[in-house]
Amino acid sequence: MSDKTEIRQGYYTGERPLFQGKDLKIYHTVFGEGESPLKESRNIELYDSMFQWKYPLWYAENVIAKNCTWLEMGRAGVWYTKHISVEDCAIEAPKNFRRCQDLTMKNVSIPNAAETLWQCQNVNMDHVVAKGDYFAMNSQNMVIHDLTLYGNYSFDGVRNVEIHNSKLLSKDAFWNSENVTVYDSFISGEYLGWNAKNLTLVRCTVESLQGMCYIDNLVMKDCRLMNTTLAFEYSTVDAEIHGKIDSVLNPTQGIIRADAIGELILEPHKIDPSRTQIICPQIGLRKDHVE
Repeated sequence: MSDKTEIRQGYYTGERPLFQGKDLKIYHTVFGEGESPLKESRNIELYDSMFQWKYPLWYAENVIAKNCTWLEMGRAGVWYTKHISVEDCAIEAPKNFRRCQDLTMKNVSIPNAAETLWQCQNVNMDHVVAKGDYFAMNSQNMVIHDLTLYGNYSFDGVRNVEIHNSKLLSKDAFWNSENVTVYDSFISGEYLGWNAKNLTLVRCTVESLQGMCYIDNLVMKDCRLMNTTLAFEYSTVDAEIHGKIDSVLNPTQGIIRADAIGELILEPHKIDPSRTQIICPQIGLRKDHVE
């Protein structure tokens, strides 16, 4: 491949100014009003540059963006793009990263992350802060470290996801997901994990009203539950919980180990209580029905 052409302190407006651009190194450049400035581009490096308008990187391949900025109107910024690395960037625009493949994000802030990271594959994230609902819906093959997320309905329908050392403040996280493992993280939000399959939490702290229900194969290892009530309804569960579970409702089968359970509800007309083993030295109120 020939050496890349350098662009320095450029300013581009209008539609598709660098359409199908190839082998470019772009420095300190502003892409102003005008859609799709780098659509169908190949082998692009962007440094200290800014996107001010819509759809800057669609159908692109082999992109590096460092110290770049997407302003609020740079929405729907990166769609259908393959092999892209985004590092030390600020992304103010919503609806970014759709149907991308081989996406890496490191030290990225996304304060308006509504409907971001949808249907992407092979994603690596490290030190990302995001705020917005419906984050990462239907994405696959993700490895995530040090994510701080503020936003409900996150990771809906994801497959094959590994998360480490993260904070997720997210109602309805991991709904309809499959093969998700979360390590050493804090998760707070109602209705965690409903309708998931193969959800594993390791050394996590969870706060959730009616959390971990309707799950096929829930595993919790060395976890803690804060203010978590009506947990495990209709779930198959293997749970090791330090401290107290406020209440447990109708697990389908499995084993639950805890230091204490405030309220244990097992309704024989809904589930077979004998299929769940409860290992707990201190159980408060026991019920075989819900009033």
